[in-house]
Amino acid sequence: MRDYKVKTIRALDRGLEVLEHLHKSRAAGLHDLHLATGLPKATLTRVIATLEARGLIWQRLADGAFMASHTFQPRAPQMHDENFLVEVASPILERLCRKVNWPSILAVPRLDHMEVIETNRPKSYFPHIPLGPIGFRVNMLRSATGRAYIAFCSDDERQAVLQRLAASSEPGNYLARKPVAVDKLLEETRRLGFGQRADDFGGHYDKTRREWDDQRDSVALPVWAGDEVVAAVNLTWMHKVATVAQMVKTCMPHLMQASREISMGLAQA
Repeated sequence: MRDYKVKTIRALDRGLEVLEHLHKSRAAGLHDLHLATGLPKATLTRVIATLEARGLIWQRLADGAFMASHTFQPRAPQMHDENFLVEVASPILERLCRKVNWPSILAVPRLDHMEVIETNRPKSYFPHIPLGPIGFRVNMLRSATGRAYIAFCSDDERQAVLQRLAASSEPGNYLARKPVAVDKLLEETRRLGFGQRADDFGGHYDKTRREWDDQRDSVALPVWAGDEVVAAVNLTWMHKVATVAQMVKTCMPHLMQASREISMGLAQA
């Protein structure tokens, strides 16, 4: 290493230290960064603001965690990289929330269910509506999100998922053992172009709406990476406020735009 006869730039060093930690940890909050670097939170806030303004880091909506941008990762971003998916989707979900007020989730498949990886609920006009959190399991055949995914994924993947669900002992997967009913709901979902909740689904993975009712309704659309479905994005509201038909009329165009924008962002990877 060359021996430079000048002082290093401390502010730059701090910024690189924060960026290095985010690359290693994948995600960290302000307090996490404070513990890892020993820097005062006021200093970290300035560093974070600078890095974010330069597009080097971004902030997840669901929990406020900071993450290193894939734009500057050692390798090019991949369409199937979930962190890249969330980075693309987060600002789009925030704009969607400003347009419709109601919250949304972004979820990806996990063999026999969907898992929440992002939500704009903290930015919603109705933040008191429980949604998510990150890692929350969503029923594949009874939820709007699951239906939006499984109805539009490849035939091979769909059959594999349905076989797992049919073999499952979880009460919430009972529908998979009714192939005629499954075919009917998949056909209806494709005809509509979006997923909507089963009549008996109240938000709980296993329980019926009679046993557990979150007082909500949802619609969802698939998210595409090229010709492959990789996720689903939904819109959730209190069902006493509006019917599905009313929400489809007023809010579906905005949800469709969000789905398209996320898909287009993935295609540019």
